[in-house]
Amino acid sequence: MSSNGSGYKVLVIDDSNTIRRSAEIFLKQGGHEVLLAEDGFDALSKVNDHKPHLIFCDILMPRLDGYQTCAIIKRNAHFSSVPVVMLSSKDGVFDKARGRMVGSQDYLTKPFTKDQLLQAVQQFGVVSQEVQ
Repeated sequence: MSSNGSGYKVLVIDDSNTIRRSAEIFLKQGGHEVLLAEDGFDALSKVNDHKPHLIFCDILMPRLDGYQTCAIIKRNAHFSSVPVVMLSSKDGVFDKARGRMVGSQDYLTKPFTKDQLLQAVQQFGVVSQEVQ
């Protein structure tokens, strides 16, 4: 948590360096602590080590896709309450439904704006903080 008490620890999982960087800049401007992972395997160790309040997870990634990553996180009793917001370049009904099936809270279409990202953090970070 940041010193002013309003920041959240946010993990951004995306294989695109551009998306990771822009998410990091937006989130830090919002006063949040940012963790970055470039794929699902990288993300799982960071979730375990850093226990983020909120996770943004890309859907299309090599090795372990976003659905699989989200499902693994949600199956772990320690992290099942951590909100996961899926990120996708397609705004598809099927993707949104599938994301919900694996336990994600919401869905953001890329490219997202700073406002969309920070709004999602405000909306879901509070839930996570109450649980922990």
